[in-house]
Amino acid sequence: MTNRFQVTDRFADGAQYIGGRLRTGTSGREHSVIDPATGKSVYTYALASAADVDEAVAAAKAAFPAWAGATPGERSDALHRLAGVLAEWAEDLARVESLQCGKPLKLTTEFDVPGTIDNAAFFAGAARHLQGQSAAEYTGDHTSYIRREPIGVVGSIAPWNYPLQMAAWKILPAIAAGNTIVLKPAEITPLTSLMFAQAAKEAGIPDGVINIVSGSGREAGEHLVGHPDVVMTSFTGSTPVGKRVAEVATATVKRLHLELGGKAPFLVFDDADLEAAAHGAVAASLINSGQDCTAATRAYVQRPLFDAFVARVAELMETVRVGDPFAPDTDLGPLVSHRHRDGVAGFVERARGYATIVTGGEAPGGELENGAYYRPTLITGAAQDSEVVQSEIFGPVLVALPFDGDDEGIRLANDTPYGLAASAWSRDVYRANRATREIEAGCVWVNDHIPIISEMPHGGTKASGYGKDMSAYSFEEYTQVKHVMFDNTAVAAKDWHRTIFGDR
Repeated sequence: MTNRFQVTDRFADGAQYIGGRLRTGTSGREHSVIDPATGKSVYTYALASAADVDEAVAAAKAAFPAWAGATPGERSDALHRLAGVLAEWAEDLARVESLQCGKPLKLTTEFDVPGTIDNAAFFAGAARHLQGQSAAEYTGDHTSYIRREPIGVVGSIAPWNYPLQMAAWKILPAIAAGNTIVLKPAEITPLTSLMFAQAAKEAGIPDGVINIVSGSGREAGEHLVGHPDVVMTSFTGSTPVGKRVAEVATATVKRLHLELGGKAPFLVFDDADLEAAAHGAVAASLINSGQDCTAATRAYVQRPLFDAFVARVAELMETVRVGDPFAPDTDLGPLVSHRHRDGVAGFVERARGYATIVTGGEAPGGELENGAYYRPTLITGAAQDSEVVQSEIFGPVLVALPFDGDDEGIRLANDTPYGLAASAWSRDVYRANRATREIEAGCVWVNDHIPIISEMPHGGTKASGYGKDMSAYSFEEYTQVKHVMFDNTAVAAKDWHRTIFGDR
């Protein structure tokens, strides 16, 4: 295996970042970050306790008045500096992300890290452009205008599949709007979230504005969500855990943003470019080893193209190079853990009883046998109501099903509880436009699947949650809209008072 980044020295003081410094957790329990490519521990740390969460929230609360009182320009300048520091640290960030997640280095180098830097640059600009309705005299006698104000301390929980990017998606809009934040990353992948906070300090963002607590969901996560001084919770993760987060948050009437699971349909009409669709399906189903809530998981292909699509996708999948994430020619790394890999394998093994495994469906052996690897897998012959079609597998597994008319294709695309992302493949603009209208998802791509941009929102509907990450729309989550109304008449006894007392 290629030489890996050494993280022990960098985080020798612990994996909690509170009030501008690293410190050790006080739960009395330790957790190891495992390199999923080798199964070996790369860093062991003490998990956060509820008391650590209390200290982090207190630090964020103390930092809030000054940060909220900073001008939009001052916050913008700080975020521009942060983007610069992240760019300087790009190589280290990419290597650490590959180490803790198993992502191929070419993915972290060309996708995760540049995307995070771009997010920081975008929100540096967006901090100056909080929008509201134009001031006007809507009654004739008063002037009304809108203020967008920060809401306070945000408590966010990020997932393990994109630790750096998800940290950025949670932190950047929150602090650009003038809030302070406590972020709990997944305990199995905390390292780049900690580096992000360190980069913020290097950029001159005040201590306490960004705090990281690395702990378990049951202890640190639930305490953060239920904390009375946390006014908003943003959570990205599975739908079942999201339901639990909502239960805890409701007890203290928090604002809540949920980005949950997905089961994205990949809808190929019979006039589509077959080669483009096949290449798109392989890339979109295998990105991040399929551990992406927007990944293509259900390919619905109109019957005239179905057999050719299956054959071409299988052929392309068999060319994918599975291997060491740090090797330059690796296309697909391991899944995030052996436990998760075994869960993905369980879905495929159960599917053997009712469907056909066209290619893949196994863990490679040889020099990769100690890692959490799984081969790219294509399944056909599954029923619409089967487990592999309805449930989120979160691995390098694509299920292909045929359909006949357009009505049926769109109906099948919508026939799961989820509604996060989808794509439609057609040369007919009217056909594609209908699909974008009628598919129930927060994002619908046409003749592509996966690209995201900082300027546009990301978020779902149905069981995929609500609220938006990225874009100016994210400020809807992180600001309080206040209506201010001035009387312009200077009349003591106003005409409308007579509806309450007295006569005209």
